[in-house]
Amino acid sequence: MADFDLVVRGGTVATASDTFTADIGINGETIVAMGSDLEAGKNEIDARGMLVMPGGVDSHCHVEQKSSSGVMCADDFYSGTVSAAFGGTTTIIPFAAQHKGDSLIDVVREYHEAADPKAVIDYAFHLILSDPREEVLRDELPGLIDMGYSSFKVYLTYDLLKLDDGEMLDVLSLARKEGALVMVHAENHEVIKWLTERLLAGGYGEPKYHAISHPRIAEGEATHRAIALAELLDTPLLIVHVSSPDAIHEIREAKTRGLKIYGETCPQYLFLTAKDLDRDGMEGAKYCCSPPPRDEASQEAVWQGLVNGTFDVFSSDHAPYRFDESGKLSGGPNATFKQIANGVPGLELRLPLLFSEGVLKGRLNLNQFVELTSTRAAKLYGLHPRKGTIAIGADADLAIWDPDLTVTVTDEMMHDNVGYTPYAGRTLTGWPVTVLSRGRVVVQDSELKVERGSGKFLACERSAAAAPLGRLVPEMDPATNFGANIERWS
Repeated sequence: MADFDLVVRGGTVATASDTFTADIGINGETIVAMGSDLEAGKNEIDARGMLVMPGGVDSHCHVEQKSSSGVMCADDFYSGTVSAAFGGTTTIIPFAAQHKGDSLIDVVREYHEAADPKAVIDYAFHLILSDPREEVLRDELPGLIDMGYSSFKVYLTYDLLKLDDGEMLDVLSLARKEGALVMVHAENHEVIKWLTERLLAGGYGEPKYHAISHPRIAEGEATHRAIALAELLDTPLLIVHVSSPDAIHEIREAKTRGLKIYGETCPQYLFLTAKDLDRDGMEGAKYCCSPPPRDEASQEAVWQGLVNGTFDVFSSDHAPYRFDESGKLSGGPNATFKQIANGVPGLELRLPLLFSEGVLKGRLNLNQFVELTSTRAAKLYGLHPRKGTIAIGADADLAIWDPDLTVTVTDEMMHDNVGYTPYAGRTLTGWPVTVLSRGRVVVQDSELKVERGSGKFLACERSAAAAPLGRLVPEMDPATNFGANIERWS
């Protein structure tokens, strides 16, 4: 009688800390044994000559989400999770997005109604908080944090999403008290607005001017300001989709000073540049995202940030808009850069891009790759050790890679609903050929093996990076804590 439901046999196992050869025994949804020459399983996968890594955790993607301007993503929770799985990702954390006037509780309910019947891999939710009015912060958000929605994103730009500094402090104060992790889109809104108005007034509306309207200094300044507000309240903060040396410097300096500041970057800042926005006609619209891709020197700074630990996570920021009137060109066939939907697809290629150009080019080792694409995100967002590692007791989420398989990327091979990939034409080496989620074979022999709705929702524990810290120094009695207050605030 077989001892295991499934044995993954003889692969080179890579985690964030170790690389070794082992068999992996799985019963039900869980890894129950690891070692040499395990007993037979009811089913077996021969992984000899392959790499076996934890399934990727993509902790920043937009799926079945309507933008603040009313444009709907191309991907729903079926196409989005299928695409993720074919790229070796087994957990996604998209956003339940609040718009002005929305109840957060209603928003979360609506996103579950969209995701639960469709997702083929596991998922959690961040919140997007655009309207932190008193009743939301008092009556809704603390309860949602308790229920497993323990991270939320805020914006310092976009007319319908941005928070001012006072609102940021309210949000950071609540996050500190409740043990939530705040993610921030850091760009200076007034700088972008000022430049945009003058560019458009001068007749400069082509896609390439999007990059000029979002300069490095806008990202650097807003990153500095967000870190300063977080430092004021001693609240952990993660700066998302970082693109520029200016912002990288601010994060590195904050880490050096011992602040609880974390950084994230994305494929577009390694593999695209502002030149891509200057393609013929409206083709450049395909590459418009915020912050925009920059130059080759910025790409090198991002690589260095991945290598030296400035960046904790590597996410896709998958923002899938079709190249038509339903998406990128919702403002018309000759839309100005301000009217172009912001975002690029990346769920499926996040891991293959970084593996081919990072690991195989010698910039990263296998353990760094796993840390950046899976383990660290699971830890930051309260899913570890269930997700993000290969260990006894963990979910059997595995991506089995052929490290020698060479693939030339085409639009047609993608499994999302976008219709194009900005990385078409690249030849990549190393590809996930078999993908398991909770012991289920999800992808094998280039075929999807599971049904829609078979993924599970994951309630996130409070992040160890954002454990509840209680009341703030200013809330103490100033008469009895004068010295402490002076030391902290002067």
